[in-house]
Amino acid sequence: MSSAAVMNLAFMFGAMQVAKRIPFDDKPEYIQYARAAYVAAQLFCVLINYFISLRVKKANDLTVLKYVDPKSPMSQEPGELVTTTHREYDLSECSKATRGVLMGTIMVGFMHLYMGYTNPLVIQSILPIKNALESKEARIWLWGQPATGELKRPFKAPPGMFGMAAPGPATDKAAITAAEKAGGKKDE
Repeated sequence: MSSAAVMNLAFMFGAMQVAKRIPFDDKPEYIQYARAAYVAAQLFCVLINYFISLRVKKANDLTVLKYVDPKSPMSQEPGELVTTTHREYDLSECSKATRGVLMGTIMVGFMHLYMGYTNPLVIQSILPIKNALESKEARIWLWGQPATGELKRPFKAPPGMFGMAAPGPATDKAAITAAEKAGGKKDE
């Protein structure tokens, strides 16, 4: 298991213990505080992604990026060639991150408003901010780390809970040439 996954698990279990100790039943105003903290955290995450997208647009890196997007592991079809720029790739990653925040907000909203759970408000007030500040885009555009190694575009999928990594995009010359011959050109 990767250290980031272990860290997220430990962080989540710690946040769950804190959430269990908050007396939501005895003091109903704590629910209002938890809601306010949750909404503020989600807005902060959206603002982080917006700020990153502004930095990407300002840099306007038009370096061509070619990679082969993998198909399903069960499929026999070759991957699809993607030709884009660093700018467009980074903006699409910011867009994915923002959609992830919004989908998480919908899920937690459903769990809280419809099902009556309050603990997810506390947990999801902390974890998304941590993830947004540690994302690969944030590491490049907020913290100024060079886009090399694990931050090289296109980003590889992180290993899952059990160390199994999903097949990432292929960037080698042979895979790109094979995809071009197959006619799988796609512009993002």
